[in-house]
Amino acid sequence: MQPIIHPTALAAQLQNIILIDARPGMQAYEQEHLKGALHVDLDSQLSDIKADAAEGGRHPLPSAERFADLLSSLGILRESHVVVYDAMGGANSASRFWWMLRAMGHQKVQVLDGGYQAAVNAGIATSTLMEKAVLAPPYPVAVGAKQQWQLPEVDIEMVDKIRSNPDFLIIDVRAKERYEGITEPIDLIAGHIPGAVNLPLSENLDEKGFFRSPEALKTQYLQLLAGRKPENVVVHCGSGVTACHTLLAFAQAGLEIPKLYVGSWSEWSRNEMEMVTI
Repeated sequence: MQPIIHPTALAAQLQNIILIDARPGMQAYEQEHLKGALHVDLDSQLSDIKADAAEGGRHPLPSAERFADLLSSLGILRESHVVVYDAMGGANSASRFWWMLRAMGHQKVQVLDGGYQAAVNAGIATSTLMEKAVLAPPYPVAVGAKQQWQLPEVDIEMVDKIRSNPDFLIIDVRAKERYEGITEPIDLIAGHIPGAVNLPLSENLDEKGFFRSPEALKTQYLQLLAGRKPENVVVHCGSGVTACHTLLAFAQAGLEIPKLYVGSWSEWSRNEMEMVTI
């Protein structure tokens, strides 16, 4: 199953999926959402936000057990086909939810290409009704990896250890101006992790806001990897959310999913780590 689904393909199988609206907050969902979609919230359900972002960044992961409880409340079983969307072509919470499901070992999960507006443009019905899920049995929690997530994430110590190792690659997916330290609209300090390279997540999309072809994405990332193995690649952003868009692009390209640095710049820049700034 491809990790990305086009709105026309979604329209043909709406009866056989669990549809998830991952747009931030409840306001947009309450105003209108794709018919049948259930809502998940980035801050309260897909993160375990601490009082100080120096501890894990602005959007640390919840425990695998807590996420499993969320999946159960959404009616998601191990065999469920899940499609998730947001309003940014997957670049916000949708790719994060996709990655978290994959990190639980779930295979049948896709992100809606083009997001909410693309679905509306394709004629998919909308609704203002609050949808209710049918509670599913407890979702099985994976074991063995840190926090019991099956896909690897890395911590600040590992990033510091590998950032000068030529066998590894750290990809910063934020906008070029943030990477270069010209501006920082969210975090306290502008700049980037020494040794990190910049490929903004916008490069995953074409001029219409849809994902580029698997072939184009594969060419783009193999060129960036320059012979390195995806297992030696770490991807980050500001807070471990939009970085998942690039992890999704790797999967769409048929490449192994790299590691995610969840704390990202929001954690790194608050811990007196070495930084490149202007």
